[in-house]
Amino acid sequence: MGLKLFLKENISFIIFELFVVLFILSLYWLDGFRNVDTAIYSIVISMVLIFSFLAIRYVFRKNFLNRISNLPNSMDDALQKNAKTPEHLQMEAYLQELYRHYQNEVQNLYVKQNRQEKFLNQWIHQMKTPISVIELLLQEEELDRSSIQEEVDRLKRGIEMVLMSARLEKFEEDMQIDEVNLKEIVTATINDNKRLFITNHVFPVINIDQTITVTTDSKWLKFMLGQFITNAVKYTFKPNKKVKIFVEKDEGKTVLFVQDEGIGIPKSDLSRVTKPFFTGENGRRTGESTGMGLFLAKEICEKLGHELVIESEVGKGTTVKVVF
Repeated sequence: MGLKLFLKENISFIIFELFVVLFILSLYWLDGFRNVDTAIYSIVISMVLIFSFLAIRYVFRKNFLNRISNLPNSMDDALQKNAKTPEHLQMEAYLQELYRHYQNEVQNLYVKQNRQEKFLNQWIHQMKTPISVIELLLQEEELDRSSIQEEVDRLKRGIEMVLMSARLEKFEEDMQIDEVNLKEIVTATINDNKRLFITNHVFPVINIDQTITVTTDSKWLKFMLGQFITNAVKYTFKPNKKVKIFVEKDEGKTVLFVQDEGIGIPKSDLSRVTKPFFTGENGRRTGESTGMGLFLAKEICEKLGHELVIESEVGKGTTVKVVF
């Protein structure tokens, strides 16, 4: 197979060399030099030199040609190093680098698939709870509409999270950057979660100037705020507490604060709350955390060019800052 490939590769070179020899002999013939024996001798010597050159070249390329003539059974077969010429050495270096990029892409795809699968498994498990509660409520003689609505809201929040997680993979196609009025976005997010505040007896306090705007994507910002507000309310166990949402200017930057009066995050967990599937001590206490909310918020902030800062003290509450 290697020899056959070599001949195919060099057949044009052999034909060209024959053409050159015949062309030179034709020039001598037209010039009056017409010794046939000398012409034959010149052709034979030329052919010997050409085929000697090709034979030596084939010896140097034999292993490489044999290798690429047979389809590899594994990546190890394809990445063997046995080249001897500069061209083939460069080709092997190219293949090694190509394989490295391939491995990185495969690893990234595996991590994303594994993360998505794990998230879906946890999400499906959690969605069973509100469905089971709704089924129990429907069996009662007197229908408690407020309780059913509360469980429906939990389902909506869960569905929104899994949809946003799926869209995050194609974030650039779904992104629309614009000047956004911050107070309008915050107010709309609060209204979407008003039943959550009422049920948990927590009160939102908004202190944002109506004129403040930021450059961002309104849909993704609203989703992030929803995660911050949901966490703030969910981890505020005492009634009549507040979630304060306000804005400060810091060296030309706009900083949005979401500050609660909840149980706070333990110091040992604070640096890991934005890791995927990390629920921590608080998540285990409630049993409702997927560990994906703050991870998605962190990913969104990075893609939008914002900075996410989380500060907390156990027993006093948590402050989430988005720096625009």
